[in-house]
Amino acid sequence: MDYLAILLALTPVILLIILLGFLKVSGDKSAFITLITTIILALFGFKFSTASIGLSVIYGTLKAIFPIILIIIMAIYSYNVLVYTKKMEVLKFQFSNISTDKSIQVLLLTWGFGGLLEGMAGFGTAVAIPAAILIGLGYKPLFSALVSLLSNSVPTAFGAVGIPVKAIAIEIGHTDLQSLGSEVVFQLSPLMLIIPFLIVFLTDNSLKSLPKNIALSLVVGAVSIAVQYYSVIYIGIETPAVLGSIASIIVIVIWAKLTAKKEDNTALESKSSKEIMNAWAVYGLILLFIIGTSPLFNSFRTFLQSIAATPIELTINGSIKTIKIFWLTDGGVLLFLGSVIGGLLQGAKLSELFQVLGKTFLQLKKTYITVTSLIVLSTIMDLSGMIVVLGTAIATTTGAFYPLFAPAIGCLGAFLTGSDTSSNILFGKLQAHVANQIGGEPSWFAAANTVGATGGKIISPQSIAIATSACNQQGKEGEIMKKALPYAIFYIIVAGLVVYFFGK
Repeated sequence: MDYLAILLALTPVILLIILLGFLKVSGDKSAFITLITTIILALFGFKFSTASIGLSVIYGTLKAIFPIILIIIMAIYSYNVLVYTKKMEVLKFQFSNISTDKSIQVLLLTWGFGGLLEGMAGFGTAVAIPAAILIGLGYKPLFSALVSLLSNSVPTAFGAVGIPVKAIAIEIGHTDLQSLGSEVVFQLSPLMLIIPFLIVFLTDNSLKSLPKNIALSLVVGAVSIAVQYYSVIYIGIETPAVLGSIASIIVIVIWAKLTAKKEDNTALESKSSKEIMNAWAVYGLILLFIIGTSPLFNSFRTFLQSIAATPIELTINGSIKTIKIFWLTDGGVLLFLGSVIGGLLQGAKLSELFQVLGKTFLQLKKTYITVTSLIVLSTIMDLSGMIVVLGTAIATTTGAFYPLFAPAIGCLGAFLTGSDTSSNILFGKLQAHVANQIGGEPSWFAAANTVGATGGKIISPQSIAIATSACNQQGKEGEIMKKALPYAIFYIIVAGLVVYFFGK
C-alpha cells in the first residue's frame, strides 16, 4: 500500500472533522479551508492538473446549485411562506390535535413525513422541511436538526424513488433489482426498529414514558420493515421508502388516537376542515407535484424532461461529466411552484411572495459557501482518486473481517459526497471486487454499501449544512456533528454486525 497516498487522501476528512467538531469553526469557513487544502493535495500529491481542478470546481459548483442549493432555498422558502400567511399556526394546531404527545408529533414529522419526502424527492427536502416545521412547533433548533438528521438515514436507501439501488446495481452488473432490494431491507431491519426508538427517546427520555416509547417504535418499525419488504418484492425498488413512510404515518396517527387521553380531545373542532386543507396547500401541492413528476409516472416525467432540459458537458481528466438540468421536474422548481401557488391560495399577493423569496435568499448566505465548498471538494477527491485510495485501504487492511467494515466504506462515501447514490457509484465496483476476493456474494456487499451510506447521511457535512440552514443555526455545524456522531457510529456498528453474521 502507498501509505503516503492514504495519508494525503485522509487529510481532508480529518481536517474537516477537527475544524467542525473540535475547533468549532463555522461550517462555511471549515468547508472553504478544507476545499483549499484538498486542491493543494490534489495538485501536488495526486498530480491532478490545474485545468482539471478548474473544471472540477465548475462541475462541483453546478452540482451544488442543481439541485441541492436550489432545493435548500425553496424548502426554507416553503416554510417562510407558511409563516408569512400565518398558516403555520394552523399546522401547529393540527399536529397538536393529532396528539399532545411530543414523541408522536416528532416521529410523525421526521420518520413519517420526512421519510415520505426522502422517498419522493431526496436531496435535502427530508431534512429541511421537517426541521423547519419542528422549529415552528416550538422545538429547540439543535434538537430539531438532530432528529431530522437521524430520521433521514434509513429512507435514503430507496430515496429518491430507488435511485441508489439502481445506481449500485448498474455498477456491479446486477440485474435482479428485487433480490438486491430485499437484501437492503434485510440489512436495514434492525435499524428500522432502532432509529424510531432513538427519535422518541431523544424527544422524551423519562423512565415513565419508556414502555410506551418502546412499544410505539417497535410497532412503527415492524410496519416499516413489512411494507418495505413487500414493496420491493411485489412492486419494485421505486416504492419502499414512499409506501413504508405512508404506512408509518397511518400507524402513528392510529396509535395517537388509540392512546389519546380524554383531556387531549378538547377543542378538536375549533378549526374547520376547509381551513386545515388551506393550511396544507403549500406542502400538499409540493407532494402532488413531486409524485406526479416522479419515476412512478415515468412516461409523463420523460415527456416533461424532453421539452425543457439543459445538458452541460465537461471533460475532466479524460472523462466526460454531464449535468442535465430538467427544469420541469427539478425538485427545487417543484418546491417553488408549490410554495407560490399554495401561498396565493392562502391569500398572499404575488409581490409579497417574491419579497419573502428575496429575504429567504439573503437568509442563507453562509449556506451557499458551505454546500458549494463541500461538493466541490468531494468532486475533486473523487476525480483525483483520493476516495478510491481510502476505500481500497480499508478493504485491504481489514482482510477476513472485511464484512464488518463494508458498511463503513459506504458511510465514508456518503460522508464525503452527501449522497447514498454517489457513495454507491464511488464504491460499488470496489465492494463487488472485494466480495469476489473473499468468496462473498457481490450483491450482499453492494447492499452493505447502500446501508452504510444511509448511516453516513447522519453526519454528512452537506446534510448538516441543510439542517443548520433550516433551523437558522448557521455556524453551529460542529456542535450538531458532535451530537450526531455517536449515533452514526452506533448505526454503522449495527449494520456491520448484520453484514458479518448474516453474510452470503
